[in-house]
Amino acid sequence: MVDLTTDDVWRVLQKQNFMVVGMVSARGEARTAGVMPYTVDRRLWFTTNENEWKARHIAANPRVSVTVAIPKRVPLLAWIKVPAATITFSGVAELVPASHMPAAARTALTKGITLGDEGSGGQLLGIAIRPVGDFITYGVGVSVVKMLDTEAARGRAPSGG
Repeated sequence: MVDLTTDDVWRVLQKQNFMVVGMVSARGEARTAGVMPYTVDRRLWFTTNENEWKARHIAANPRVSVTVAIPKRVPLLAWIKVPAATITFSGVAELVPASHMPAAARTALTKGITLGDEGSGGQLLGIAIRPVGDFITYGVGVSVVKMLDTEAARGRAPSGG
């Protein structure tokens, strides 16, 4: 098992531009959504519209799961397909008006979007995910070759949440 710290995992998360958020609808149905995150103060932020199903599901049940895939490549041999490394964790999501998001997250995630009432689309919201429990990793902090050894490629670190 790879030895990772909470800070190691957060450093990797801060560099990512895509994650998958798993949630449960008010009817108890599992759903996932791919979103573009921005990290501020150990929270992963993304935006949605108040009328979108993501906002409704999270309002009904703020417990979520997150998986972040980190692309891996063999240097100088880019045509060789390599599985992505992953970070997965449980978290608690919070809905906030976009105007109340941290300035850095709001700027990064709302380029060109007017804040406030978006007509029939509704208000833009920020969603902050606070990880809880442990980060579970695969292939983070190890070479592509070491990923062949599944035991050596696995890692776990407290989320700090």
